[in-house]
Amino acid sequence: MSHKVAIVTGAGSGIGRSTSMLLAQNGFRVVVSDRYDEGMKETHDMIKEAGGQAVMQRCDVSDQTQVQQLFQSTAANYGEIHAVINNAGVGGDAAFTHEYSNETYDKVIAINQTGVWYCMKAALQIMKSQPTGGTMVNVSSIAGIGAAPLMSAYAASKHAVIGLTKTAAAEYGKYNIRVNAVCPTVIDTPMGKAFADHNAPIMEMMKASIPMKRFGQPEEVAEVIAWLCDDSSSFVNGQEIRVDGGMKA
Repeated sequence: MSHKVAIVTGAGSGIGRSTSMLLAQNGFRVVVSDRYDEGMKETHDMIKEAGGQAVMQRCDVSDQTQVQQLFQSTAANYGEIHAVINNAGVGGDAAFTHEYSNETYDKVIAINQTGVWYCMKAALQIMKSQPTGGTMVNVSSIAGIGAAPLMSAYAASKHAVIGLTKTAAAEYGKYNIRVNAVCPTVIDTPMGKAFADHNAPIMEMMKASIPMKRFGQPEEVAEVIAWLCDDSSSFVNGQEIRVDGGMKA
């Protein structure tokens, strides 16, 4: 896969960082993208130090102009884009729906839902013109396949991501473009830890509901994403794959 190019959004930490590093280890040239420069540079440098190929480009996925610049510059530099991992996201607040602030709701939707949509549009336009097609993995959540009490905005955004995933898979499969989603439970990432620090009782209840009695590691999600970017998953399309230790079994 040494000739292949992947874009990873939200690559500055957590699942995005682990995925970027694994794809680079597997031979991809990785475009590391994030809206925070420090984390993005750390991921970029970690890949380079491990002998991988990476470049970095800042992008706030809620800004369509920045998204277009990210994809257009990558296509111009490398000719093709073979894999896109739409991972950038935020958690929002923990509050009952009637108490949830409009401002936070709009922010969560702008990043988690509209940001994915912007990236999908830009990627699909490029992949559709490539003879090789391409593969896309959207990072949803178990909150995208069922109830997520106190997380109405997050649940709404992640349900939407699955809807976008399935629709695009049906529309673009004929162009050899595969679009899938991964649905993790709570993962041991900075975002997961931030939520845990403020909602300890909820987190303990969630952990107890997982048959494996633990939360996941970002590397475990990255392995699934990397498989979906590989030819070994060539007939997997339009799926939401749960990475949740059996929580929603």
